[in-house]
Amino acid sequence: MTKYNKTYKMIYIGILVSMALVLSLIERMLPIPFIAPGAKLGLANLIIVISVYTLDSYKDSFIVLILRMLLSSLLGGSISSLLYSISGGVLSFIITILVKHLGGRYVSIIGVSTSAAVFHNVGQLFAASIIFKNLNIFLYLPILSIAGIGTGIFIGLSANYILNHFSKVSYFNKKLNLDKIKI
Repeated sequence: MTKYNKTYKMIYIGILVSMALVLSLIERMLPIPFIAPGAKLGLANLIIVISVYTLDSYKDSFIVLILRMLLSSLLGGSISSLLYSISGGVLSFIITILVKHLGGRYVSIIGVSTSAAVFHNVGQLFAASIIFKNLNIFLYLPILSIAGIGTGIFIGLSANYILNHFSKVSYFNKKLNLDKIKI
């Protein structure tokens, strides 16, 4: 990899982290009455999904995820929000990679996003069950799964739309190899 490519990649990762951070902070300010207390749209996950589909390695996408979670917690979160964010984020990232690879051409970006959203909730409930030492917290999973399916579809559709428009711009198509992915 040339020095130019390394610089381009570092700048692109920085832009992705900043966009995910801004979306996370905006979402924190939105007074959205949702189906379940504590449920959110997960707007920052839009950027994580885009990074999984556009960056060369999953390691780079994982860096975007971790930096977004750490910076978001530093700019207005707490230790407990960081713990929930990490447990949900890491599990959903693992599921994203698994579903993308195992599903191959049969699972679209919408399916990948939806499965990641549901497992994000599972990861957060797992962290809550450890903190509160109570497995009954998982009784909340069906309600959170419904919310996760809805938000996952929304994020997947949005990512699909953005990646389709990226692929129309020859610069992005050449740099990000968007013609090789199934959107």
